[in-house]
Parts: sequence; structure tokens; C-alpha cells
Amino acid sequence: MAKFKIATPAGASFTTAGGGYDYEMEPLEGIDAEIVEGPATEDGFIAFAQDADAVYAKGMRFTKKVVDALPDRCRAIVLGSVGVDSVDVKAATERGMPVTNCPDTFIEEVADHALTLLLSSFRRVIEQDRMVREGRWSEGRPALLQIPRLMGQTLGLIAFGHVARAVAKRAKAFGLRVIAYDPFIEELVMVEHGVLPVTLEEVLSQSDFVSMHAPATPEAEGMLMEKHFRLMKKTAIFINTGRGPTVQEAGLIKALSEGWIAHAGLDVLEIEPPGNNNPILGMPNVTLSAHTASASARFDPARKRHVGRELALVLNGKWPMSCVNPAVLQNGTKLRRWQPISMERGPNS
Repeated sequence: MAKFKIATPAGASFTTAGGGYDYEMEPLEGIDAEIVEGPATEDGFIAFAQDADAVYAKGMRFTKKVVDALPDRCRAIVLGSVGVDSVDVKAATERGMPVTNCPDTFIEEVADHALTLLLSSFRRVIEQDRMVREGRWSEGRPALLQIPRLMGQTLGLIAFGHVARAVAKRAKAFGLRVIAYDPFIEELVMVEHGVLPVTLEEVLSQSDFVSMHAPATPEAEGMLMEKHFRLMKKTAIFINTGRGPTVQEAGLIKALSEGWIAHAGLDVLEIEPPGNNNPILGMPNVTLSAHTASASARFDPARKRHVGRELALVLNGKWPMSCVNPAVLQNGTKLRRWQPISMERGPNS
């Protein structure tokens, strides 16, 4: 039996099956630790994790009940994702338990995907493809003659974390004017990226494209409602590569069906996967992908190695790098500071 037990629910996260834990174990080499799978149910995992030195959180929701039941010896809850909505961070903070994420591992992929959805929605790529396949070749050019030139239009970003900043950089290469709303980011940070800080209402009313990047925190859940879509231009395109629950989908559906906005490019939905009764699936003015924005050949190796590095640090008694509740490092744990840590890291990345 190893000195350190890293408890994790059985099964894979992000629907990526197989592969074992070789990547996670690379940074743990030389540490007498093993990753052990247990039940992916609340009660089953609670019983299984009573001797855990750390938790690798995946495959289930880590509710307050689960977090509160973790043993005092548990040094951290480690996630292999940017989002931390599967863990009750507040409960972990009250326990003095660090929660870590992967804030900078898939940034470029998600930014690429956001621009892909923006461009394919704007240029009606799926509609054009369908016209060609259905023998409606002559309809393609007239359809695009109805839309303006992309250069000079306005992209509005909701939240200005790492992904949004990477999107802004890409958008500027296409000649877009970029504005952003984020009450948790200093306006000077936006200015340094050539982005104009504005209010949420200004993002919605001025933008030809609105790209949602808010994290699925309790404060941001259901953030965009029917009233917000009413503020948007009738020609506007809404992009979401962040989290589905940040948008009240009924309001978005109404906006799309009644023509308040022109189109939506969505990588995330309120409920995933969607049920067959979700009206979005039948809407011709929606471009969809299956929560795949972060996916690339680098995805699994990079995030799993990041998880392993965080586990190695906490098992060696050191602060993790990407703590989303950094106050616990100062006040609630016995882990020691080993180098300057940026407090900008976190779930709004």
C-alpha cells in the first residue's frame, strides 16, 4: 500500500474513456502515491475517501455533502478542467481545503473554437454547405449579399479572462472592434489588450457579435436572461463557448425564434447532452458543437499532467499552483508557500 492515497471516482471525465493514469503519475514519480478509483456516488465515494490524502475530482459532482465528509488529512481537491462548477468551492473554502483547476491549459483551443463559431455563423457556412449538397448552388451568393463586411464590426465579450483575451487577439486580426464587460477585472487590463471596457448593457446593445465567457459560478448562473437578448441588435450573433447554465436558454430560444437576434453559435447548452425536445436542435439559425471547444490532441496529456503536478505539490506539503480559493492557502492549510503565486489564477480564467 502506498503512503499517499489519491481518491478519484471510477470512470473518465470529459467523456474521454480509457488511458489510465500514466500522464497524472509522471509528475508523481518518486512520491509514494497511487490514484485509486472508488464509487462515483455520493455515499459510496464518501465511505471510500475516508483515508484519502487528496481527491482527483472527476466523473461526479462534489457537493457540500461530499466535501464536508472528506477527512481532515485530505490536502486538496484537484480538477482537470478550467471550470470548477462540479465542486462546491464554498464548502471547500469553509473546510480550509484548496480546490485547483487548469486555468491555462486549453485557452488557445477554446479561443480558436469561439472564432470558428463566429465566422461560420456569420458567413452561414452550414447553410452554404447545405445549398451546395441540395443542388441549390445559385442561392449561395444571393444569401451572402445580404450580410455586411466583417471588418469594422464590433465584438462584445462578457467576462475578460484568459479565453476572452485570446479571442480578442484573434478578432483584431480580422479587423473587429472589441469591447468587454467584466466587473472583476481592472479596466486597465482590458486597455492593455486594446479592448474598450464598457457596461453589460453597452456590450449587448453595441455589439454585432456577443461572446459569452463567464464561468459557471453561483453568481453567474442564469446571468443572461430574456431582457438581455432584447437589448441586442436584430442582426447580432451570440456565441457561447463558456458554460451553458450562465444563459437562461428559454430566453435565448425566444430571441432566436422571434428574430430579436439573427443567429447563435453554441458549444455549450443549459442541459448536456440536450434532450430531443430541445427546440434549439431544430433551429436553422443555430450552429452547434458538442462542448468540444477545448478538445485537441494535446487536451488529455496536458490537463492530466497538470493534475499530476498539483497533486505532487500538495503531497509534498506545498501550495498548489492554480488554486481557485487562494485565501485558504494563507489561513486554512498546513501547506507551505514555496514561490510567489499569482492571485489572478482562478475560475474566471
